[in-house]
Amino acid sequence: MKLYQCTLTLHDNVFFATREMGILYETEKYLHNWALSYSMFGETHIPRPYRLQGATAQKPGYLDATNEQNLLQLNDAGIYVFPAQPVQWSYQVNTFKAAQVSYYGRSKQFGDKGADRNYPINYGRAKELAVGSTYRTYVVSQTDFSIPNWIRLGKWAAKIQVSSLPIKDFKLQSGEFICTHPINPIDLPTTTRLKLYNRIIMPPVSLVSQAQLEGTHWRLPGGSCIPADVSYGASYVAV
Repeated sequence: MKLYQCTLTLHDNVFFATREMGILYETEKYLHNWALSYSMFGETHIPRPYRLQGATAQKPGYLDATNEQNLLQLNDAGIYVFPAQPVQWSYQVNTFKAAQVSYYGRSKQFGDKGADRNYPINYGRAKELAVGSTYRTYVVSQTDFSIPNWIRLGKWAAKIQVSSLPIKDFKLQSGEFICTHPINPIDLPTTTRLKLYNRIIMPPVSLVSQAQLEGTHWRLPGGSCIPADVSYGASYVAV
């Protein structure tokens, strides 16, 4: 088993609508591990069919074995990507013009009621992770493989640089431990008990941080711990 520590550096603004509050669309400071998994291994391990038809079109299939783009294929390859924790981050708020659609709003000519100023009625603000922000994550593999140096992430397909370094001095232990790194509770094995945690609400599955757990784990150099035997949908598939 091989374990890698990866540093992600944003070369573009990263945006995904974690929370929608009126005209403000806010991006969570954490990066979801499922999104990172598609970005890192979507070209090598997860098929990317070029079509939009049939029952599975525009339907999420993260843990659906009948969907071609499911994450369970990474389980078969022995690969797992943890969520990314922010090391240094900042935000940038950008204003955009929203689409003029019947269910959202009606376009107005300047001078009409509610359109007496020189800007569109339908607009929004996107709170994006800014260029230069850095993140840390871990990648587990049962075999030798290459981690891409560049990936695309978010709704704008932002460019992110990936620097990976193998971790050699880690130990497999069992018992109670504290994990300060964000984790996906659905990916925890059924033998690991999640006791206390801070919830990070973000789609498609909320993450947890500062968690107290009991079970098998890897102790990394420096004393930090991350859960072992993780796989995509481990708890979900078991149920």
